[in-house]
Amino acid sequence: MADKKLIAVVGATGNQGGGLVRALLEDGSGSFAVRALTRDPDSEKAQELAKLGAEVVKADLDSAATVKAAFDGAYAAFCVTFFWDHFVPEKELVQAAVMAQAAKQADLKHVVWSTFEDTRKLVPLTDDRMPTLMEKYKVPHFDAKAEANRAFAQFGVPVTYMLTSFYWENLLYLGMGPKKGKDGKLELTLPMGEKRLAGIAVEDIGKCAFCIFKAGFDLLGKTVAFAGDHLTGAQMAAALAKELGLPVDYNPMTPGEYRRLGTPGADELANMFQYMQEFESEFCAARNLDSARAINPSLQTFGGWLSRNKDRIPRS
Repeated sequence: MADKKLIAVVGATGNQGGGLVRALLEDGSGSFAVRALTRDPDSEKAQELAKLGAEVVKADLDSAATVKAAFDGAYAAFCVTFFWDHFVPEKELVQAAVMAQAAKQADLKHVVWSTFEDTRKLVPLTDDRMPTLMEKYKVPHFDAKAEANRAFAQFGVPVTYMLTSFYWENLLYLGMGPKKGKDGKLELTLPMGEKRLAGIAVEDIGKCAFCIFKAGFDLLGKTVAFAGDHLTGAQMAAALAKELGLPVDYNPMTPGEYRRLGTPGADELANMFQYMQEFESEFCAARNLDSARAINPSLQTFGGWLSRNKDRIPRS
């Protein structure tokens, strides 16, 4: 253990952190040890990580002392916040500052911070093409993370900024999978028009973070972005039809129609899709597929992900 680099992983039982913990534990080089941070070390997921060989410790981003203790003695850390747990952008800013300060105090050599673009750079608050939310944001879960980048810079933390993409798992869990239309045929509804959506398998995000750590200091101070595919809604529907063995049509709902659904987070998600649609070129260019695979050659394509998960796709 003494000659291994200890990586502290925030959100170790979540999607991104969990993928990183498993990638580190499965690494055959023996270069890394894992400290899994979680609010509940006694949870089933936490105990599973402990059985796999992770050091599981209690840490809560709302408690600076627990984060500082969890980072102490580590070589590096993976940092992420959990907007969808609370829907409060300001909380993201505070929690990011807690992690950045703890990273500086622990003299960490490398931090990977999971973040996003600030949509207000391209859609100012005065721009009425999409509604302003919570008085200060266009896409709060993007903008707050981007704003929180400053905390790592201000504390002088050696950081790599990692941008992610649309989770394909949203088709499984957030009701975005194909549904039966009026004619009984399956429809994939996405407010993307004819534009491409940059997407990624959740498990691959952790693997991408692992590849950043493996690259050493080459990516310090840089922003790197990951996607497994850039596909239109029609292309995604065709891929679904091929794997499911059933016809799947694409229904290009507008962002305005999506907002009117009234489901939790509909305004936020409608703005997100509108941003990714209207600035498709910039969003996809930042997530260049060749550059992403140069860092993580194992990134799955949408078709590859579907072939592994087709039995989990809802067909209602």
